[in-house]
Formats: sequence, structure tokens, C-alpha cells
Amino acid sequence: MKKLIATALLGILSLSPLFAQEKSKPNVLFIAIDDLKPVLGCYGNTIVKTPNIDRLAKMGTVFLNNYCQQAVCGPTRASLLTGLRPDVTKIRDLHTKMRDMNPNIITLPEYFISQGYTTSGVGKIFHPSCVDKKFDPQSWTIPFLVPKESDYFNGFPVQKHYQSPELKAQQAKEEEVVGAEEKEKGKGKDKEKKKGKKDDLDEDGGGLRGPAFECLDMPDNAYDDGVSALLAEKQIIKLTKENKPFFMAVGFRKPHLPFVSPKKYWDLYKREDMPVAEFQEQAANSKDFEYQNSGELSSYTGVKEFAKYDKKDGNRIGLTIEKQKELVHAYYAAVSYTDAQVGILLNTLEKLGTLNNTIIVLWGDHGWHLGDHDMWGKHTNYEQATKAPLIIVAPGMKAGQSKSMTEFVDVFPTLCELSGGSPAAYLDGKSLVPVMKNNKASVKDFAMSQYPRKMDKADINKVEDGKGKLMGYSMRTEQYRYTVWMKNFTSDQAYSADKVYARELYDYVKDPLEKVNVSDDKNYTAIAAKLDKKMVDYFKSKEVKQQ
Repeated sequence: MKKLIATALLGILSLSPLFAQEKSKPNVLFIAIDDLKPVLGCYGNTIVKTPNIDRLAKMGTVFLNNYCQQAVCGPTRASLLTGLRPDVTKIRDLHTKMRDMNPNIITLPEYFISQGYTTSGVGKIFHPSCVDKKFDPQSWTIPFLVPKESDYFNGFPVQKHYQSPELKAQQAKEEEVVGAEEKEKGKGKDKEKKKGKKDDLDEDGGGLRGPAFECLDMPDNAYDDGVSALLAEKQIIKLTKENKPFFMAVGFRKPHLPFVSPKKYWDLYKREDMPVAEFQEQAANSKDFEYQNSGELSSYTGVKEFAKYDKKDGNRIGLTIEKQKELVHAYYAAVSYTDAQVGILLNTLEKLGTLNNTIIVLWGDHGWHLGDHDMWGKHTNYEQATKAPLIIVAPGMKAGQSKSMTEFVDVFPTLCELSGGSPAAYLDGKSLVPVMKNNKASVKDFAMSQYPRKMDKADINKVEDGKGKLMGYSMRTEQYRYTVWMKNFTSDQAYSADKVYARELYDYVKDPLEKVNVSDDKNYTAIAAKLDKKMVDYFKSKEVKQQ
């Protein structure tokens, strides 16, 4: 695989001078949004206020059945930005460095560099713990944009998130105490190393936790996303003046926890109108390990006091309805806040007269459980964690909606074709251009997601290595989700049926809320067998590709 990629890169680079002369090539605006599920007007949500993303949707193709490759930031971003699945990138957690595992890997912005593009980025694009120097420097022809304290309305937010006066005062006191201790003991470097390890455990930085949300009457640039939008605006204006096409990546951090946003976005909603999940139980015939315990949410202050933990089931959080509505309100406000920043980018292109010559891609890196199955967060193979928004706008393409199954690995080859290139054969995805030309077309009949887990405690002791590692591979077709949990197996290995630990099967026509796992239901025997064959064929196709 490494040789294949290296050869492909050399071939692409050899074409650079040719493409550099093509001044008419479209620009690319690449918008990544952290933890954004398809809670958008263009996806049918009638409560959320997202006028700018909905405006974008009317310009291009909305992919209604799009799925991430792994419902956690690091792996899914590495997958989308390389066009390769997690078992190829080897990024399945928040610690492994992409280029340590694949020195010759080609990222999406690197591809555009080879095509004569200037590449620039701001905000969260790659997960900082999964690439070199937080931003993967070789992906950008212009050094990655990093905000200065003066860019913020009220200086840097506390713990990268909060503008609360109380928290700012608390932080100042803590820094004073820590500074005195470091001066006294001379252990500043050791402390910094330990802090770094804590940060790696948190997807968005900051080992310490504050409240799960913040609502203050402040301007948009009090927080990261408002600052990123303004920096991106300036950069787009600057890049447009140059006689060269550009790839501009803008990563927005909200609605990732904590749900912070200015008060004006909270005021768009009424608390009593906030929806709560209809089904808040585990599916019948399912296993505890298939779920998560909402640990990311409960690590923030102001949550545990409203939870009713079940000691018999460690995954149960049992938040009060009032707290659920409050959190949904906070999430929706954060979505609207980010939507406003998207509006700044669209207005900038429109004022510059380049909107019609720009490919625009907007995606949320995975879904998010808002109380369904009594879960909050991502980190599962279920529908609400794996389904993610994807909107692509391109010059000459009509607007519309597609029900075709699509995946994030399809973004790379799609952008290759839309910008005039040819997708490399080694990429795991397929170009979605045929779907954009004809919204009734389909390029694949299933999407694949995966997530690591551990066996039930009772079974771990029976395993020789005592670790009981599992990888759950989840195949989503138009009607079904079929998941197999494999023992000490990843798809870059030879498949063996004796490695199957558990199975799940959900019928979304009869059971859209995933209430019952029907993998052992006699009425689904034929369907389960058909899907299992499809899954085995998928594994075997990975074996062939590795060879």
C-alpha cells in the first residue's frame, strides 16, 4: 500500500506545472464542523435555525444517507482527509500519529498542492493529536493560521472554551499558584508533560473541565469559531487576489462540547420546544458493550447532579427531562452559532464574485447521541453516531438531494474529479459526481463504519491475552444495519468466521429507533445470511487490496 501511494504521489506531482497554468480551475472551500449531526433545516429538522447552511444546500447536493467511518474525531477526520478507511490509516484512536503509521500517505490538501493550488487552513481540520505539530504542516503551502489573543473580543477563552468572568478569575488564581510552585520546585517541564497527556484524553483540548455549556451576551468573536470565521474571511480575500486557485479549509469547533455560544443564539429557541429522544432504552437482545456511558458529557460540571446512574448497568446515565431539554437547547444554539459563521464565508465569496467558481464542501465529522438509547455523545456504531451531514456544491452542478448511500471516504475522489483530476485507484471511496449529476443515481449500496470495544467482563478472563479486544464493523444499507463484533481482528487481516463474537441487525423500516436487535430472529434468517455474505465479501476484498 505504501509503495502504491508513493507511486501515485509521484505521478500526481509530475503534472503540477500543467495544472498550475490553468487559472480557471475552481477554488475549494472546505468546511469541517465538529460533532455536527444532521440536525439542519435541509435535513428536515423544523426546529433548528440554520439559514446559511440551508442556503448552501440549495446551491448543491445534500447527501441524505451519509456515514462516517468511525464515530470519533481523530479516525474519521484522518479517513476523510486521506480517502482511506481506519484500518488503512491505522488511526483508530486519539493518540496515534498518522504519518508514524503511513509516512507516504497523501492528504487531500497535499493532493491539491500537486494540482497547483495554494492550500491554507484555520480551526480544527485534522485532530491535533493524530498529526505532526497539531496541523500536519506539509498539507499547507501557507502556515496554518493560529489565532492571537488580540483576535478575541475578551482575550483567550478559559480552557479554550469559556468567557465566564468567574472562570477567568479562577484561572488567574490557579495560574498564580502553579507559577509559584513551579518556581519553587523547578518542575515546570514535568508538569507540562503531564498536562499534555491529559489533553490527549480530551478531543478538544483541556484536561480540566468546566460547565457543559455557556450562554453569555457577547459577540461571536469571543469564541474560537467567530475568530476562525474572521481569519478565514481575510485569508479568502487575500487568496482571491492571487493568480492561483486555492484550497481553503475552515474547521469550526462547535457544536462540540462544551456547548458555548453567544446569548443571541440561545434566544432563537424556547426551552419548552426542545425535543427529547423518543426511545431512551437499550435495544432488546443487545449487549452492554455495544453502548457507551456518556463519559464525555458527564465529565463536565453541572451534569452528574441531574443523572440517575444505574449501578447494574454502567452505561445508564438517566438524565432528568429538564436537563435533557437544557442540553438540547445548548446544542441547537451552538449549531446556530456555527451556521452564522458559515454565512460569513458564503457572503465573502459572494462579495468577491467567486461564489460560482468555488467548490464548497460542508461536513460534520460524525453524528451525536442526544439522549437516544440513554446516550450522549458519539463513540458507537448506532445510527445517531454514524450518520453525518455532507453537502457539496460545484460549478455547473444542479442543486438537489440524494438518497444514495455515501461515506466520508468518497469525499477525496469526488473533489479530485470535480477539480478536473482523476481519482487514484488506491482510494477506498468512490466519486460522487455521478450522483451530483443525477440525484436518482447511486454509487454504492452500503456504507461501512467501525468502532473498537472490549468483550463482556465475564468473557475477558477466558481470553489468553486477557484484553478481550473487539472491533465492531457496521454495514448500513438502505433498510438495514448489520454489525459484526470481531475478536482481535481488523479488516487488514485474513477473515475467519471463528473470530465473530456477536452480531446485531436492525430493520429501519419497521424499527427506525433501533429498539430490537433481530440478528437471531427466525423471520430475518435469510436477510441476516445475505448481509453476512456481503460483510464477508467486504472483508475479503480488503485482503485482496492489501496484497
